[in-house]
Amino acid sequence: MRLRNTVLAAASAICLVLAVPTSANAATGDFLYKVGRLPGVPAGIADPQSRVCENVFGATEIDPAFAPENFTTSTATVFLDFDCTGSVFYVMNPGKRLGGRLKFRSVIFS
Repeated sequence: MRLRNTVLAAASAICLVLAVPTSANAATGDFLYKVGRLPGVPAGIADPQSRVCENVFGATEIDPAFAPENFTTSTATVFLDFDCTGSVFYVMNPGKRLGGRLKFRSVIFS
């Protein structure tokens, strides 16, 4: 009887561990930028998901986002075009700040 209870408890513990969902891959921290005409309106992305391209909120064809600051735990790659396409991009390590001359419309995190 005791062996059966021990085996049942061990099997239940294993099932519980396997059933608990793991957290999604996400960068921790904030990715800040500005949108609109100079001097710009502050905007940002909090705890962005990894390996998912994000079109930057507030960026348009006429006025791209600018002055990115990567305060996340992941590397951010910013693209001039929407949908993380095009050959114009810049890789930003965690903690990197870039000035208002860098224009972008989408970003993806490692």
